[in-house]
Amino acid sequence: MNAFLVTGLVKPCRRLSPLPVVQISERPLVHQESLPKLPVPPLKQTCARYLASLEPLISEEEMTHTRELMDDFLRPGGVGERLQKSLERRARKTDNWLSDWWMQSAYLDSRMPVAMYTSPGVVLPKMHFQDRQGQIRFASKLIAGVLDFKSMIDSETLPVEYLGGKPLCMDQYYQVLTSCRIPGPKRDTVVNYAIGKTPPSHITVVHNFQFFVLDVYNSDGSPLTVDQIYVQLEKIWNSSLQTNKEPVGILTSNHRNTWGKAYNNLIKDKTNKESVRAIQKSIFTVCLDAPMPRVSDEMYHNKVAAQMLHGGGSRWNSGNRWFDKTLQFIVGEDGSCGLTYEHAPAEGPPIVFLVDHVVDYMKRSETVRTPMIPLPMPQKLRFNITPEIKKDIEKAKQNMNIMVHELDVRVLNFTNYGRKFPKSHKMSPDAFIQMALQLAYYRMYQTCCPTYESASLRMFRLGRTEAIRSTTTESLQFTKAMDDPSKHNSEKAALLEKAIKVHREHTHMAIHGQGIERHMLGLKMMAIEDLTSLPEIFMDTSFAVSTHFNLYTSQVGSKTDCVMCFGPMVPDGYGICYNPMDDHINFAVTAFNSCEETNATKLSQFLEDSLLDMKTLLEQVSKTQ
Repeated sequence: MNAFLVTGLVKPCRRLSPLPVVQISERPLVHQESLPKLPVPPLKQTCARYLASLEPLISEEEMTHTRELMDDFLRPGGVGERLQKSLERRARKTDNWLSDWWMQSAYLDSRMPVAMYTSPGVVLPKMHFQDRQGQIRFASKLIAGVLDFKSMIDSETLPVEYLGGKPLCMDQYYQVLTSCRIPGPKRDTVVNYAIGKTPPSHITVVHNFQFFVLDVYNSDGSPLTVDQIYVQLEKIWNSSLQTNKEPVGILTSNHRNTWGKAYNNLIKDKTNKESVRAIQKSIFTVCLDAPMPRVSDEMYHNKVAAQMLHGGGSRWNSGNRWFDKTLQFIVGEDGSCGLTYEHAPAEGPPIVFLVDHVVDYMKRSETVRTPMIPLPMPQKLRFNITPEIKKDIEKAKQNMNIMVHELDVRVLNFTNYGRKFPKSHKMSPDAFIQMALQLAYYRMYQTCCPTYESASLRMFRLGRTEAIRSTTTESLQFTKAMDDPSKHNSEKAALLEKAIKVHREHTHMAIHGQGIERHMLGLKMMAIEDLTSLPEIFMDTSFAVSTHFNLYTSQVGSKTDCVMCFGPMVPDGYGICYNPMDDHINFAVTAFNSCEETNATKLSQFLEDSLLDMKTLLEQVSKTQ
């Protein structure tokens, strides 16, 4: 997910980062080779910045101990230098020293369920249909829009994005379609089926827990028109009216080891194996969801965000998914729509760019003449359910219902102002929002906490993400001063400005490959490969404390008035995603109900108050100047 670069994936470009992202129409893959490699930052620089990042988080006593360990780690000819040299050697030999490690450690090695824990959801604005015809018409246009996007991928005509005159890595755009995660007993894999002589030409559609293969290209290679897709979706709908089918898809929501075992059991049967392969190889999946229980307008967005993350439970739509599929578009009969995506192959930017493209496409009027050729019946995928598989499904249902009950999701549509306001005060909107999050947390807990904000490394070949550590000595000074009656407004505003300046500097370093987080990960991974024991610095309590991110945040900006949501990173933390529009900001805040200390509704309220108070502060100071 991306804190910084998603913001400008449009024409004309928008200044949400220090520099705008612009698109230039030329072949993207030509640029891949010319992209610089991700650098390995200087060892002393990272270690000094790491120590500075600990200052607001740990006691002086702990700090003294950590400094001693760091001195030992950095001694001339010592372990730090050895690991740094090994890492630099790896960087010379590979296209990107981090990307494989990151894919494994952040995603494929993780044994937690992908639903809620790593897969984000995206909520699109509510559609004004309430029936099957509206649902099918919308889904037909959506499918046509994704195929239109796919044509740019296939012909390599996707515009290259530039940031400050430098091309960005476009690789992730080529990983989101026709790919799927495959469970393994100890580690998963991701397979991209687009690479090959005959790339798949079908999507999968799931309705009432029943999966169908829908060929989306005519025999001459042209994509089906909206009208043709509509006819095919109607056939699918009419042949899946039974609501008592076993929800095989819910197996994919389980703990990865459990699902890995169930998967091997499931595909022993030839029919099941063929059905699973058809889902895995499909270009993407469309979930035609049953209507969810009606809720008040106030609760609507919370409910839909939860539906996009997990489907609402086994009674509702959680079985109407294949969570391993990279892209699943969700269209509810009640007008709720959005998507969920499996995070391993890509971050937010390609997903949100695709969403913007599809939404734009759907606004255009349909002018394509529909050929009068009758189309074959979409193939229904069959599953032979043995008593053992039935037992696995029942277990997965129980687990999913526990998880659904466990996650608290709050969507905050902050309408008082948007990104134009901080810009009018010459402040970065992203840094401004991060400081509002710091203030909200401080007011709720009277302390600060480790905070993670995603930043993009796409300036580099195969770049994924870096973390910005948003909690700084400067942010803590600002949050403490904000409610201190002995401090004048001018002093508070100056501290806010200083905290924002530091945050921008950290962001700049992160997107230029000079962050702390991934370098420390690289040194640790190198130690695991090269040494018999981990260096003390990685076993230190301070290391554990500083990487326990109670606030896990990301800015995912788009042209479309949508909001992305994801679960917290730690059991006693929050997941916070935001999309700053010109005059309003969409936030999604998640927390686990089992943790007594966290409360998504309460933090959302503190966040709203913080944003209002920061605006009042700046306006009052402006008046007196």
